[in-house]
Amino acid sequence: MDSGRQVFTVDLLERYAAKGRGVITCMAAGNDVIVLGTSKGWIIRHDFGVGDSFDIDLSAGRPGEHSIHRVFVDPGGSHCIANIAGTGGADTFYIHAKWSKPRPLAKLKGLVVNAVAWNRQQITEVSTKEVILGTDNGQLYEIAVDEKDKKEKYVKFLYELTELPEAFMSLQMETATILNGTRYYVMAVTPTRLYSYTGIGLLDAIFASYLEHPVRFMELPGEIPNSELHFYIKQRRAVHFAWLSGAGIYNGGLNFGSQHSSSTGDENFVENKALLAYSKLSENTEVAVPSSMAVSEFHFLLLIGNKVKVVNRISEQIIEELQFDQTSESASRGIIGLCSDATAGLFYAYDQNSVFQVSVNDEGRDMWKVYLDMKEYAAALANCRDPLQRDQVYLVQAEAAFTSKDYLRAASFYAKINYILSFEEITLKFITVNEQDALRTFLLRKLDCLAKDDKCQITMISTWATELYLDKINRLLLEDDTALENRNSEYQSIIKEFRAFLSDSKDVLDEATTMRLLESYGRVEELVFFASLKEQYEIVVHHYIQQGEAKKALEVLQKPSVAIDLQYKFAPDLIMLDAYEAVESWMATNNLNPRKLIPAMMRYSSEPHAKNETHEVIKYLEYCVHRLHNEDPGVHNLLLSLYAKQEDDSALLRFLQFKFGKGRESGPEFFYDPKYALRLCLKEKRMRACVHIYSMMSMHEEAVALALQVDPELAMAEADKVEDDEDLRKKLWLMVAKHVIEQEKGAKRENIRKAIAFLKETDGLLKIEDILPFFPDFALIDDFKEAICSSLEDYNNQIEQLKQEMNDATHGADNIRNDISALAQRYAVIDRDEECGVCRRKILTVGREYQMTRGYSSVGQMAPFYVFPCGHAFHAQCLIAHVTRSTNEAQAEYILDLQKQLTLLDGEARKDSNGPLTDETITSMAPVDKLRSQLDDAVASECPFCGDLMIREISLPFILPEEQYQSTSWDIQSRNLGNQRSLSLTL
Repeated sequence: MDSGRQVFTVDLLERYAAKGRGVITCMAAGNDVIVLGTSKGWIIRHDFGVGDSFDIDLSAGRPGEHSIHRVFVDPGGSHCIANIAGTGGADTFYIHAKWSKPRPLAKLKGLVVNAVAWNRQQITEVSTKEVILGTDNGQLYEIAVDEKDKKEKYVKFLYELTELPEAFMSLQMETATILNGTRYYVMAVTPTRLYSYTGIGLLDAIFASYLEHPVRFMELPGEIPNSELHFYIKQRRAVHFAWLSGAGIYNGGLNFGSQHSSSTGDENFVENKALLAYSKLSENTEVAVPSSMAVSEFHFLLLIGNKVKVVNRISEQIIEELQFDQTSESASRGIIGLCSDATAGLFYAYDQNSVFQVSVNDEGRDMWKVYLDMKEYAAALANCRDPLQRDQVYLVQAEAAFTSKDYLRAASFYAKINYILSFEEITLKFITVNEQDALRTFLLRKLDCLAKDDKCQITMISTWATELYLDKINRLLLEDDTALENRNSEYQSIIKEFRAFLSDSKDVLDEATTMRLLESYGRVEELVFFASLKEQYEIVVHHYIQQGEAKKALEVLQKPSVAIDLQYKFAPDLIMLDAYEAVESWMATNNLNPRKLIPAMMRYSSEPHAKNETHEVIKYLEYCVHRLHNEDPGVHNLLLSLYAKQEDDSALLRFLQFKFGKGRESGPEFFYDPKYALRLCLKEKRMRACVHIYSMMSMHEEAVALALQVDPELAMAEADKVEDDEDLRKKLWLMVAKHVIEQEKGAKRENIRKAIAFLKETDGLLKIEDILPFFPDFALIDDFKEAICSSLEDYNNQIEQLKQEMNDATHGADNIRNDISALAQRYAVIDRDEECGVCRRKILTVGREYQMTRGYSSVGQMAPFYVFPCGHAFHAQCLIAHVTRSTNEAQAEYILDLQKQLTLLDGEARKDSNGPLTDETITSMAPVDKLRSQLDDAVASECPFCGDLMIREISLPFILPEEQYQSTSWDIQSRNLGNQRSLSLTL
């Protein structure tokens, strides 16, 4: 593999990392912090995050030689546990990143700690939470340390191997929070076994439960002194594990969650287990066993000798070998071990003196190829980084399906390819093998993959798919004659599929091209279906009419999206096809104009119909006229013409007598053309209707003349209709009388008797002398004796009645004169303390300012005044002033003008009164009285406090419109009052 494309690269981190404190014996890392243990008992800590480091001597004060056996760092790099062993025994220390001195864990004295499991989910910088330690004698302990306490909170014994006592070599722990607490998952390895523990609650209780039932474990053949267990951590959660065992690398996925409710057993949370045999790592027959291991997302890093072999976890193939630049003195011992920093995503290797950093460079970039070679296509697609990679995966799947002749499946995969294979190449593959169904499937799937912007390509592919559908339908019809009748046949299913395709593609298919295709293949029903999708309703309706399916055509026309003009266009064909359904549809449609349906209705009406058959056009026109209140003269004329052609004229007469405009303030009472109606009725010999029309047109003489030909009773009724013209009414009755007399064929005396009886029917309008000219000249007067005497008596009664009315009028005139004389003597009594209703001063005694009122003569000390029947009294001047203020402007000017004229005439009369009284002086007083009478009528026709004047004042506003300018002058204007002084008033 090209070094530029290497997944893992090695860099020398520090050459002499031990700093002369001996040689490196162990190493641990976490969060860019590495901790080294040396052979002289020193702990060397490097924090690359902050660029800090310090050394701690754990062997100080201890006799003999001591070496750091194991060192452990939590994922956050804050907590460290170190175990030192030597001639003086073993001790375990806890070191916090902020401490300068280690804290010995006294309860673990003498125990060799080989493994530590951190609680990655709950650990913090200041507290370790639960930590599990595994010892060399097969025991497990739980400890917890808080940084602020400067010592451990507790150290608990958890568990001991009794069946096969072995040293615990490595530990890992995971937790999951569930509804009823925290579930712990613990995995531990010994040189030969992998143990699994799980449970809910406290750790001591969980491990105590294994005293009652056996522990589940996985045992593999072979024994390895450096057995290791590693979890790969992704987003603070372990996703898979690897155990470096004697038989190989046992690995699998981890699935932690609340769904696992069993007490113990690796099968509860381990899945997809596999064993990588060491034989696959050697090119020769000699099997090399790794001395250390690290785990990445997709690879195992295996330390074999002085090299690290990188093995793909999925394909189990060696992809790289990493070499280390060691010093000559360290080369003899080789690389001691590997460790990983899950937080930083780095790996480290170390020998006696040096520390090497192993970096990962996008290790998943070629995983899609690995999965593809293993034919795990879903995983390959999940690991593809770009469309070209996905195309290659789809191509392999498509070629495999095509080779196995699974053409439909191959078409689905080919449709997903966008770059490495052209559209034409793929289609030619299916055309070559004559697989039309697979080609159609490819086209349909390709449509699903295209973007909406590829409109041209979408239209072309959709059109091609349409033709393939049509070809398939025709081939099915040729292969199976019963396909049309069998509802479960392939033909019926492909028809449904094709219609669904048309519905989905109606917006991208070219309308004209698609319709030509459907027509050329003879698929009329699909043509109609597509036309309805494209809202080409004219084609749809035309098809239904040709098929005689009027009801379906009308259902289409009733859709809101259908233009109303199509109703008028197809109305003649539809009413001839099914008049009942057509009329019912018209009546259910609100916005139809009946005038535009007249040609269709006339066509229907011109056809012969059975006598008992309901005339659908008449039904519709009656609906328009009576229910819709249509006023179109054409509609009324057509209905009238249809009525006129019926044998029974009762409907015609009802129509003519109905007042369609009744209730309107203005406008006609009917909307048909009376002249047209008259011509039509004369043509159809509907004489009674003609009589009505003549009468309606005020042609009463013609109406009576025509009625006399039909029925004398009808003529009498027509003659009696005239009420406002007495002469015309009499003339019409004379026409009837003449006809009656001329038609009588009996004896002379009988004819005279009938004529006299006819006179009685006229209610006195005609007299005997009016009809005498209609009798023959040789008729004897004796035959009319009774009638003449009766007529003379009537005249005498009328004369007497007139005399009586004259006497009553004379008597009434005398009474009126007497009443006028009595009115002149009318008076009213006023109390001496009575006050004026306006000025509140006494009526009978006033100051001199009221004595000389204009137009009035004062009596002694009293000024002129008015007294009303209600008891209110007013000075004349006060009343005039009050009425003038309260009435309208025109009336006020009229009153003031009368008062002015009266004053002028009264002044002239006073001058003349100083001279002798003459006839001219008396004559000049008449205008004064007339003006005074007019003034009295204007101001004193009713009491101003009790009459209409007071009632009208209730509705007047306080401020009249002409006084608005005065009101606005009182408005407070906003001004700048900042410089004005304010004056405070103390209440």
